[in-house]
Order: sequence, then structure tokens, then C-alpha cells
Amino acid sequence: MLRVLTAIATLTLVAYAGEESIKLKEGEGKALVEANCISCHSLDYIQMNSPFLDKKGWEASVNKMIKVFGAPIKQEDVPKIVEYLTKYYGKKE
Repeated sequence: MLRVLTAIATLTLVAYAGEESIKLKEGEGKALVEANCISCHSLDYIQMNSPFLDKKGWEASVNKMIKVFGAPIKQEDVPKIVEYLTKYYGKKE
């Protein structure tokens, strides 16, 4: 059992080891995104989805995080988060 727990702990550390290198683009709303999104997943999730999501897509994604996964995001912060994600990581047409 101890070996299993040690392996899980090691894999978790390895998974988060590269997190420091991921930086979001500077802009209004960045602090809200960092504060609300990183508590549940890594920032690379944002970069990974940026080629696919426009404003509607980011809005749906943020609302899914709240309604399905229980992300503790204040409703008044949703428009600011969506605006930031759309402006800096929105699908380029």
C-alpha cells in the first residue's frame, strides 16, 4: 500500500512540475482566471482549448465548470473571465 501511495504522490508531483512555465497573457481579467481556474486544473487546459473556443464556447466551458464540476466561481466574475479568455485565447477566425 505504501508503494502505491508513493507512486501516486510521485506522479502528481511530476504532473505539476511543469506548471510554473505556463504563463497566461497579460490583460484585464488575468487574475480572475488564475484565481478561479487553477484551483481545479492546470493553465495548459486554457492554451490547449484556445484554437477551438470562441466567446460562446468559452462561456459554455466556464458555465460547465460551475454547474457540472462545482467550480466556486462567483456569477459576477463569469463575464470578466469569459471576456479575458475570448480576447486572449479565443478561436481565431
